Amino acid sequence: MSDNVTKIKGLAAACGRIGALGALLMLLAGPAAAEITIEITGGGVKRAPVGVVPFGWRGQDASAPEDVAGIIAADLYRSGRFAPVPETEMLQKPTAGTDINFNDWTRLGIEAVVIGTVEQTGENDFSVQFQLFDPYQRTQLVGYRMPATRGTLRRAAHRAADMIYEKLTGIPGVFATQVAFVSATKEGRRSRYRLVVADYDGETEHTIMESKDPIMSPAWSPDSRRLAYVSFEGSRSSIYVQQLRTGNRIQLSAEPGINGAPSFSPDGKKLVVTLGGVDGNLDIYTIDVTTREKVRLTNHRAIDTEGTWSPDGRYIYFTSDRAGGPQIYRVPAGGGNAERVTFEGSYNARPRLSPDGKKLATVTNDQGAFRIAILDLGTKDFLVLSTGRQDESPSFAPNSDILIYATRQSGNGVLETVTANGLIRQRMASGDGDVREPVWSPFPRY
Repeated sequence: MSDNVTKIKGLAAACGRIGALGALLMLLAGPAAAEITIEITGGGVKRAPVGVVPFGWRGQDASAPEDVAGIIAADLYRSGRFAPVPETEMLQKPTAGTDINFNDWTRLGIEAVVIGTVEQTGENDFSVQFQLFDPYQRTQLVGYRMPATRGTLRRAAHRAADMIYEKLTGIPGVFATQVAFVSATKEGRRSRYRLVVADYDGETEHTIMESKDPIMSPAWSPDSRRLAYVSFEGSRSSIYVQQLRTGNRIQLSAEPGINGAPSFSPDGKKLVVTLGGVDGNLDIYTIDVTTREKVRLTNHRAIDTEGTWSPDGRYIYFTSDRAGGPQIYRVPAGGGNAERVTFEGSYNARPRLSPDGKKLATVTNDQGAFRIAILDLGTKDFLVLSTGRQDESPSFAPNSDILIYATRQSGNGVLETVTANGLIRQRMASGDGDVREPVWSPFPRY
């Protein structure tokens, strides 16, 4: 029996039905490629036609280091809400507002026009300027200039796309955010696991941590500067917190038995975790990241696991089978009585709160399939969003409008995103293998 299978059996025995599916899928992951690609797989929203004109270039080289306009157009297209007109169909290509002939754009039915320039201001310094126009009202909607370097031009383009998207939809854009996930690559009879961070569009992927032992449950800190995760180094589960910029990490918990499911508090000072001794009974604890002081929040013979904070820091939501099957409960963050939150169906696990605190995502049993659903905490409406058979690990984007989750396609692990209303779905797949356990970063802090 392989080491991985031994770990699977131990984890499944401790966790029971709750979380066992995610653990099995993660630890049995197959090969993973190093590049994520995105495709639109479904959409029920009519795309608005927009024009993103190639940006003017003022610099020493023949062209800018990055195609800023191309990145903006790709971001708007991937949102599922916009259809950028091909450059070959543009009747004009202005780079200044005074040069726009609005009739040329209204004739094409274009509802918004983006123009701009990239100017080199130093050997490694650039200035990106863009303007967004409504051709029908003949007015400027947004105008902005931002500095950049060769290494941050893509980020500047994503920031511009975020501002354009928010102005046109009223929803903050998430193109400048990142996604963390776990991949596994076969190396002979064993697997090598990687904790990976990539931009929302799959570019600039880099490995945060690599190990021959499984890595699970990544979680972002509120400032996007740290990741907490579970590692099975030394054939035991431990919880680590790692600085992304320096790579420095601390082992926060290595109790006998299970150390799992970390999630940062809204202020970043604590983690909620799942701990269980060698007897396998799991309960919810908080750990102070600085002092490592532990506070036990649940003390029940049932399995309590997968804790996550509410955005206001008042409650911790978690999965428990104390009612006979996995359901979502919540307990005050300072301790107190637990109350049940989900009542739809026989199985709800892996709770995640939207950043605005209005929705709860969960993995639900939908006619024998494990799918992603959201519960509106105000109206109590329950909506199944995904369509797979083994969907897991939901995570909200920081704008609360999109979720990312893991699913299976032709035996491989892939990531999908879906809007909170279920109308727009995209697939993020690696070249030839599995990616699992996605988690969306908070908004970047500039």
